Amino acid sequence: MWAVSVREPNHLSLLQTEPPKLGSDEVLVRIARTGICGSDIHIYRGHNPFARYPRVIGHEAVGRIEAIGAQVEDLAVGDRVVLDPVVSCGHCHACRIGRPNVCANLAVIGVHRDGGMRELATFPAANAIRVPEGLADRTAVMAEPYSIAANVALRAEAAEGDVALIYGAGTVGLTVLQTFGMKRIPCVVTDIDDARLARAKKLGAARIVNSRRDSLEQAVKEETGGFGVTLVVDGAGAKGIIPQATKLAGPTARIAVLNFAPGDTPIEQAEIVKKELSLVGSRLNRRLIPTVLRWFAEGLVDPDPLVTHEFRYDQALEAMKLIEEHPERTCKVQLTFAA
Repeated sequence: MWAVSVREPNHLSLLQTEPPKLGSDEVLVRIARTGICGSDIHIYRGHNPFARYPRVIGHEAVGRIEAIGAQVEDLAVGDRVVLDPVVSCGHCHACRIGRPNVCANLAVIGVHRDGGMRELATFPAANAIRVPEGLADRTAVMAEPYSIAANVALRAEAAEGDVALIYGAGTVGLTVLQTFGMKRIPCVVTDIDDARLARAKKLGAARIVNSRRDSLEQAVKEETGGFGVTLVVDGAGAKGIIPQATKLAGPTARIAVLNFAPGDTPIEQAEIVKKELSLVGSRLNRRLIPTVLRWFAEGLVDPDPLVTHEFRYDQALEAMKLIEEHPERTCKVQLTFAA
């Protein structure tokens, strides 16, 4: 079988390997489609501090079960499933309080163990989530990216009545935008790329701001009557965002951080104390993929506009080159495998 593998940083290749062995609590899945995430490119370029090499990448995957382990009871051969990449121990403090995404013994499929960019893959049965009938593979494979947004909404306690500021109009920012839209939360979206901002506007942003040209401070002031936003999501990870966010946030606001800014990030404690701000991190998802699949099935959000390109799996290097060199043209890029 064929697999997309990163042997070491900056060395991505298509390898022919033996099919993986099936464990008693695992399912063997013939992959139909995978999504390329920014973290896959970070692994490829050696910028992901958690990755272990060599690694078959890919944590966004959909396919059909070809075999099940002896201990698997709730899934069957022929079931179509999407991958939840979060593998947790189930007994540490984080797991016991319902936060398996920050398990003390966390393993992420596609990062710490081999992922879904291969023709055949084995996953723990607990991480294979059945896809509702009628949901296309192109749509279903987007469940993992949207689960990131679902987790942000939980961590930031997003609710109707909030006004949000979203930094970044890439995949993360747009999935958060749509998730907040379900809750009737108006969103100001800021980026430095007009094409991405135009996409955000089409998906419901109340206001878009190119921060290279226009004053984000003025836009927030106008949108909130001078009070400040009550939700901030850092989906860009650029240095300087958090210090600015604490100033643009109104009293009681929540600031959610998803990315890593390079270097040290100074934080003005006076802003946090004065306004009683909450600064929270959000990582992966806490078993939210079934919820997201229900959103898709019920038409509450439409992920299809985010899918800008499709490539065959043997064009993975070409796909990554496009993402790196033309971010203004790409949002979510997917790889297709044999049906």
